[in-house]
Amino acid sequence: MSEAIFWGGVLRVAQSVSQAAPFILTGFIIAAVFRRWLGPQSVRKLFGEGTWRSLPQAWALGMLLPVCSLGVIPVMREMKRAGLRGGTILAFGLTAPLFNPLSVLYGLTLSEPFTIFAFSICSLVVVTCIGLLFDWAFPAKVEQEVHEESVPYGIKRILSVFVSMGKDFWSYSIVYILIGLSGIVFLNVILPKASFQTSVNGGDLWAPILMTGVAIPAYATPMLAMSQLGTMFQHGNSVGAAFALLILGAGLNFGIIVWMVVAYGWKKSVCWMVVLLGVVLGLGYGLEKPLYPTDIDPADHSHAFDVYCCPFSVDQSHLPAAVWQKLEDDVRPEETFGMISLFVIALTGLMFLAVERRFNLERWLTSSPEITDEKSRSMDVVLPNWVLAAAAIIGLVAVSVAMCFAYYPSPEECLEEIFIVKGEVLSAARSGHDSHAMHWIPVWEDWNRRIQVGVYLREFQLSDYQRMKARVVADYIELLEHAIEDDDQEEVKHYATLLARAHSRMVRAYQTVSKESAE
Repeated sequence: MSEAIFWGGVLRVAQSVSQAAPFILTGFIIAAVFRRWLGPQSVRKLFGEGTWRSLPQAWALGMLLPVCSLGVIPVMREMKRAGLRGGTILAFGLTAPLFNPLSVLYGLTLSEPFTIFAFSICSLVVVTCIGLLFDWAFPAKVEQEVHEESVPYGIKRILSVFVSMGKDFWSYSIVYILIGLSGIVFLNVILPKASFQTSVNGGDLWAPILMTGVAIPAYATPMLAMSQLGTMFQHGNSVGAAFALLILGAGLNFGIIVWMVVAYGWKKSVCWMVVLLGVVLGLGYGLEKPLYPTDIDPADHSHAFDVYCCPFSVDQSHLPAAVWQKLEDDVRPEETFGMISLFVIALTGLMFLAVERRFNLERWLTSSPEITDEKSRSMDVVLPNWVLAAAAIIGLVAVSVAMCFAYYPSPEECLEEIFIVKGEVLSAARSGHDSHAMHWIPVWEDWNRRIQVGVYLREFQLSDYQRMKARVVADYIELLEHAIEDDDQEEVKHYATLLARAHSRMVRAYQTVSKESAE
């Protein structure tokens, strides 16, 4: 048992690190831009500090910037350093991990786009309520650190961002990030394999509370939380539990909680947590009936939360090889890029720290050589720091939008990929190669969702007919998965045939979109 728990923890942490790497990288970039190019005064102005719009403005900025609950930690620390009020910082820190362009588009293909709109508005209610109460109950101003000299224009201004990123990596930010990852290990220890499949069914009054207990230590990227949200609505799970998963699973972790205790003290942190849990659970129970889908047959279980449980059973063997194989299958190219980038930042950070032992790097960065050539002076066009910062932030948002089109390809490309995956799943299932079929089933489920988002992204709509055909395919994929798990060969062949037919009907539904787009 201990071996399964150990290797399960290794796998879950490795998966979380790979999934979080691009978002953590973005968080370090944003924090460095705030420090070097904006400075405390401009950061306070950006968030509307001291005005009525500070909380909704923090919510809106959080919706745009692509970070997760781990990647937001460096940004929150920099916001506190800039002198922002606690309510604004916590509002941004809780909202930023919930939504980004990729996850919002993914969520819009749920049973009703109104659901995502309602959850977004409720998240605004959450951050506004707890932000106002926090600032009202604890009005003490945050002490600002000593103002740093600005970096002169030129190559030093660019280099200063990399210096800040490298040094921030080896600051307490990485400690809080590691603490945030510890929640995954905690869940891996207390939740055996597949033990949470029937805990949040619709109509269960305890479901939101149970999900709250799991969501707080859990780590979920915006995409993972949104995909789990979609699965919960498809299976008729508790809406209140879905809301708790989104707000607390994607927006909170142990690292943020520990940072709050260090930054504001345990009394303020406890008060904030009590208010947060009260508002989230209150809204969750209030949303249960109005948003519960009425056009589905509730399922008695769901595999959506298996990622929070130990991935291995007690009697499973060859666990190191299983961990390596799972990571090879799951890690995406953008996650590999994020991990490599973080590794480079870590190395450069060590280099900068080593240099500072013998050389005053900050003094060199902030020193401005006198320009004696009047011709060179007149030809230079100096961009203000706020222009560079705005370009960097807008660039991050633009990259997120561009990634939407890359991650959610056109229907033609999706159908080509699905055709390949379909062949792998059905041939493996019919020939008895269960492990091969189980490997490709999640891939098929992912592409089945991505084709819907791809159509929505390009056509700004997804017809009920197309949505229904994709849902039928998803249902048969799940039935086939259950038949394989039960080792029932007759049912496997039966559902494989039905799935092939459902796939053909779905192809015709989405080929119509492709032809209309071409015309």
